[in-house]
Amino acid sequence: MPREAAGVRAVKRVIKLTIALVFIGATVVLVSNWWVVYNTRNQIYFDIHELPANDVGLVLGTSKFVRTGKENLFFRYRMEATARLWKEGKVKYLILSGNNDSEYYNEPVDMQRALVKLGIPASVMTLDYAGYRTFDSVVRCKDVFNQEKITIISQNFHNARALYIGNHEGIEAIAFAAQDVPDGYSFRTLIREYLARPYALLDVYLLRPQPEKGNWERKRNS
Repeated sequence: MPREAAGVRAVKRVIKLTIALVFIGATVVLVSNWWVVYNTRNQIYFDIHELPANDVGLVLGTSKFVRTGKENLFFRYRMEATARLWKEGKVKYLILSGNNDSEYYNEPVDMQRALVKLGIPASVMTLDYAGYRTFDSVVRCKDVFNQEKITIISQNFHNARALYIGNHEGIEAIAFAAQDVPDGYSFRTLIREYLARPYALLDVYLLRPQPEKGNWERKRNS
């Protein structure tokens, strides 16, 4: 009996500790999300007519297709918003920042091709091949491409994190919210963003990762 009672007490302690850790973790995630959104709320524009003009737009990359092979609406709407901003004179030049971590995956080139089809000349685009993460894209915009005043272009949920990073890096940034996807389109993406915001705070205040300084394209061998 004493051994059994001790075992029960140990299990209860583990359960209580687990509940406490889950509660603390959930609180950190919720507070981090509120903090990031609250501190960038006045920098995001939804109406193109209210958006101030900037010379440079930073377009944050995403995959052209989803896992099933279908069109990624995040990509489509982001490119359409970018084209509209350029045609309306809200940006003059574009930095297309995305993942090119292998010769078979190239977000910047996919963005460039999509924008050319939408009538944007390739001559106004600069491709950033090392925008592996949002943190990398924003930091490299300043450190590699020497831009300190930009318009970030992505969906609303994504813009807040990018702006927060930019603010911490001393970048004068605003953002335009591309059309959002239908409700329930990508629950996984929204959950990932919810978790990415606390990680962004770790990046800017504690981890301070160093993005690549170079900019080269990984191409397929012809």
